[in-house]
Amino acid sequence: MSNKPTIVAAMNGPLLVTNCKMLKNYSDGTAYKTEGTVALCRCGGSKKKPFCDGHHQSNGFSGDKSPDRMPDQRESFDGNGVTIHDNRGICAHAGRCTDGLPSVFRIRQEPFVDPHGASANDIVETVKSCPSGALSYSVDGVEHRDQERDAIIFIAPNGPYAIMGGADLQDVEWGEGASQEHFDLCRCGASANKPFCSGAHWSVQFDEHAPKR
Repeated sequence: MSNKPTIVAAMNGPLLVTNCKMLKNYSDGTAYKTEGTVALCRCGGSKKKPFCDGHHQSNGFSGDKSPDRMPDQRESFDGNGVTIHDNRGICAHAGRCTDGLPSVFRIRQEPFVDPHGASANDIVETVKSCPSGALSYSVDGVEHRDQERDAIIFIAPNGPYAIMGGADLQDVEWGEGASQEHFDLCRCGASANKPFCSGAHWSVQFDEHAPKR
């Protein structure tokens, strides 16, 4: 039996998670009991976050992807000793790359990636911090995409569910070069790339603690 969680995105409904050994709030460290199968809100409206309370049935939530979403397309950038792979179509805009290494991952510049902007070691460490799987790297022709770590689902503050350590996410179409060991799943209800996070929680100013109607 796999020790990885199994995740099913119910049609226009919650994330159904089975065998989740650890569901943890990233900001305050709260760990939630997840025996059996739990339903996690992904419409953004539940009064019992992170768990579903059926609010998706009354707020018009749709689990469909947007036709205007960023294209699923991976680009590769060769630097000194390392090649950076980047797929903007699966980026969750967590800012780990642009905040951590702005000389390489450049906001509002084209191309977005300058593979000569820092040392290979600094690039590798920054790429490894990407939570969405949009970034990976190759050294000597060998791609490094995943990491060895225990399975956990982190709840990002006012952001997505950050899966690390792998999970069996069923019935989805993975983006080009996407990691199945770490990825972000939308919980604000506004992603253009459902069930994955597209960073829309920033634009809709998702507030998990806002008064519920």
